[in-house]
Amino acid sequence: MKDRFLKVVFIGILASSTLVMAKEMSKMDLINEAKKEVGEITPQKLKYMLDEGEDVIVLDVRESEQRSEGSIPYDEFNKENFHTITRGNLEWKVDKEIKDKDAVIVTYCRRGGRGALAAEVLRKMGYKNVTTLKGGLKGWAKAGYPVKTGLGNVVLKKEE
Repeated sequence: MKDRFLKVVFIGILASSTLVMAKEMSKMDLINEAKKEVGEITPQKLKYMLDEGEDVIVLDVRESEQRSEGSIPYDEFNKENFHTITRGNLEWKVDKEIKDKDAVIVTYCRRGGRGALAAEVLRKMGYKNVTTLKGGLKGWAKAGYPVKTGLGNVVLKKEE
């Protein structure tokens, strides 16, 4: 009986010391950890894949009001490879929209944070070939690639 009591006390001390030593993670810690886990694809590489007609799914995880800023453009030949599921609804909707767990998927958001977190969740859900777009839509636009808006496809130019 005394040995059992000592074991319980020892396990309790061990468990509580682990909790005390556990580090709280900030939002940026979580994002950086996710980026390390899933990797990032450059806008140049994604553009090449799209131009070459590679079978890649582009998943926009921004909120609907942010989508009014524009999106990565697609044409009639590949529109079925472009999906929009908000980060908040991802776990509930992705398996209905993207059934192939082996599909190459590139997530994106405005700057890259939520896209990385979404890609990490997709990996945990069994999607094997998921990464995120480095810099998000802003990185895409800064690289000089067109953004589809209500005005058509727009290319941002740097002011001189």
